[in-house]
Amino acid sequence: MSSSTTAQRLGSEPFVAASPVELRPNWTEGDVQAIIQASYRQVFGNEHLMASERQESAESLLRQGNIRVRDFVRGLAMSELYREKFFYSTPQVRFIELNFKHLLGRAPYDESEIAYHVDLYVQKGYEAEINSYIESEEYEASFGDAIVPYYRGFESQVGQKTVGYNRMYQLYRGYANSDRSQGKNKGAWLTRELACNLSNTIRAENDGNALGGVTTGGRSQLYRVRSTQGSSARAPQLRRSFNEALVSYEQLSTTLQRLNQRGARVLSVLPV
Repeated sequence: MSSSTTAQRLGSEPFVAASPVELRPNWTEGDVQAIIQASYRQVFGNEHLMASERQESAESLLRQGNIRVRDFVRGLAMSELYREKFFYSTPQVRFIELNFKHLLGRAPYDESEIAYHVDLYVQKGYEAEINSYIESEEYEASFGDAIVPYYRGFESQVGQKTVGYNRMYQLYRGYANSDRSQGKNKGAWLTRELACNLSNTIRAENDGNALGGVTTGGRSQLYRVRSTQGSSARAPQLRRSFNEALVSYEQLSTTLQRLNQRGARVLSVLPV
């Protein structure tokens, strides 16, 4: 699990701290509204939707108890709106990356997963591609019929590969960002790493600096904290100095807090 400091830097704290949204028996109208809102946010990658774009028929069926949450999620992903936003104008591999993120709450682990879904689409089409996630054993074990999919890649999960944590941060660029506003929707984000079976460097979404070693390693592990002092508001900083410090795991949180209080900018935290 990400530490609170790491989650804050990487912009994932709202997801790490939130509980899954579930439609339980004896639900109220407020419960249904929460399900609908969470489903739109998850399936459409935090895209802002106009009132005219809402899937009113599917919402009505859910509200009447005629379909499950799983079916509502399926309906959103099968909709013409989802195809317009993520399928028609998007390369196929990018589309598959986003399906993993939107419907399973994680990034693809390796090239074999991409190859499987490319072949599935070619052989059986769009609906089979979407159903392959929603009807999978993984979806059943993680969300079942009543839970809205959520970003599972930010925490350790049973059966999840370690590399999935890094890959998820490659696809995720902040709580306020959307999957269509990242400036890179015309190409896949994980092509090189998946093809070469490489792990991804985790970078903070706000400044792009690599972040490593904060949440792994034993308590005897030492970390090299590299920082630079922010310029004063009263006078321009003519020469920027960089500072490095070796700190233990126990001192790491205190050190980062102290640097923040001094107005310093942490550039990296790496294990020694």
